[in-house]
Amino acid sequence: MDTWANFLTCSWGKEFVAGAFGGTAGVVAGYPLDTLRIRQQQHASNCSAISILRGVFASEGSFALYRGMAAPLASVAFQNAIAFKTYAILSQAFDTNFQTNNHPSYTGAALGGIGTGVIQSILISPVELVKIRLQLQSNNTHEKNKQSGNYKGSADIAGSIIRTEGWRGIYRGFTITVLRDAPSYGIYFWTYEFMRENLHKGCRKTGQESFRTMLTAGGLAGVASWICCYPLDVIKTRIQAQSYSSQPKSMGIGECFRRSVKEEGYSFLWRGLGTTVARAFIVNGVIFTAYETALRCLVNDNKSCSNSNRK
Repeated sequence: MDTWANFLTCSWGKEFVAGAFGGTAGVVAGYPLDTLRIRQQQHASNCSAISILRGVFASEGSFALYRGMAAPLASVAFQNAIAFKTYAILSQAFDTNFQTNNHPSYTGAALGGIGTGVIQSILISPVELVKIRLQLQSNNTHEKNKQSGNYKGSADIAGSIIRTEGWRGIYRGFTITVLRDAPSYGIYFWTYEFMRENLHKGCRKTGQESFRTMLTAGGLAGVASWICCYPLDVIKTRIQAQSYSSQPKSMGIGECFRRSVKEEGYSFLWRGLGTTVARAFIVNGVIFTAYETALRCLVNDNKSCSNSNRK
């Protein structure tokens, strides 16, 4: 018990627990829409989310919308703790006037977010590779015959990729993940800081913004970050969706782009954007609300414990 109490008194401990709450809430809230997004991006024709949803219910059942969720859930606590802590460190480091303020400048927020996106890509890329392969896996017999394998879960597919392609294979799509996440995280944190201050004046100093402010600012931050990087995300999905058996040599960013444009036109770059925007608002509103609330509770709990010890 003492070890856990000591862990929660340090900044890393609070960030880890708050990040776990925020990340888990976000994954559960938005995963079905994420599955629809991935299927829309990979689909050869411009199918609507509703038509894909109907097809999934008819041939695979509702649980197919949650296929592959174990991978992000297993890593979400560590991933979000790293993200929020890295952002806190980098946003302060890039802010030359931070010592006179208790919050980073907007420039510090943007640059800290960019650095966070680069570091996060190291963790996110393998997780998203496994998640995408499982999300695109079908229970339909006809579709199974087209696929190179039918995997039982995240560990199964990760082990298969490492055995057939090596550790390099598990990082297929890493370069475009960095290109997507670096600018999008910069916009993500900048938008959140900007919106929360404008929705609730002075809250960046007091840390006492309302739930409505957290939900709205977080949701808009998610929407802005996804719109700016969406074409890159579509290409990333297509690169990571290819198995070793169907594409032994990993298709590069340029080749994937040229081939997709030739076969489907430039409209493929924005396929599934509506579903993504809806998901982004819900998920990121939930993430920031859960994270800020958990962090606030942990800080207040530590203060109460300190006051009790003084008495």
